[in-house]
Amino acid sequence: MVTSTPVASRSSASPNRTLPLLMVGVTVLLWASAFVVIRAVGAEFSPGALALGRLGVGVIALTVFVGVRAVRSGTLPVLPRGRVLAVAIAWGAAWFGGYNLALNAAELRLDAGTTALLVNVSPLLVAVFAGLLLGEGFPARLMIGMSVALLGVVAIASTTWTGQGDATGMLLALVAAVLYAASVIVQKRVLIRIDPLTITWLGCLVGALVCLPFAPELVAAVGRAPLPSILGVVYLGVFPTAIAFATWGVALSRMSAGRLAASTYVVPPIVVLLSWMLLAEVPAVAALIGGAVCLAGVAVATLSRPRA
Repeated sequence: MVTSTPVASRSSASPNRTLPLLMVGVTVLLWASAFVVIRAVGAEFSPGALALGRLGVGVIALTVFVGVRAVRSGTLPVLPRGRVLAVAIAWGAAWFGGYNLALNAAELRLDAGTTALLVNVSPLLVAVFAGLLLGEGFPARLMIGMSVALLGVVAIASTTWTGQGDATGMLLALVAAVLYAASVIVQKRVLIRIDPLTITWLGCLVGALVCLPFAPELVAAVGRAPLPSILGVVYLGVFPTAIAFATWGVALSRMSAGRLAASTYVVPPIVVLLSWMLLAEVPAVAALIGGAVCLAGVAVATLSRPRA
């Protein structure tokens, strides 16, 4: 009788631990695939047109998801009101609209290595903001693991570093990193009042509205782009946007912001692997070493110590 209670406790808690990890896995894999697809379709779509096309498809997919859930549950999604709604709208404009536009524009001015380094400052910013604003503190394992993972990103970025770029591009990449970090902190707060799917749908809708001025560019690009590129934009909207941001929201509602942000350091190694498999881009030795270092850092930052 003494041993029956711990066994039941472990079995009941296991799903609660497994679901966030599954959601994180889906998110990082789909976000990593987005880098490969963006590289493949970037020649046909400008930054604004690509952002609008991706978000427009994402809104359609998320509307379907919300509708299916409403039919199954028999209840309509409840939108926030007042101050919470205002914060959610600002969050959507920054996370879906501003971040995508800043990142796409930065990649036109910077080489891949510089962009990767600047944007991957964001997980560290999330950890700092979460420690100061969300009361998550500064766990030694988290900070050490994130620092190690960042060294891995440096190694990966060194393989595509050309030393070329301008101050505007660097500023845009830093703006993207700050918007990323701030958006994660705000979303963590908002998830207390709004479920992950509803806030993702609302944020994507707001982001698409922010990008509406690029509609003429999108129409022109669709008219001249080959079918594979158009399908690439559709993929970006359904998978790395609708599905990945929804699974991110579920994970964020169940994990600390710092640990979840640290998990995104897995993205660069996956990008290297996917580029190798799908684009025949053979990675340099430094990229492979950097990928291993990233994975080691993420393991230190996100895996909990076994309890006695």
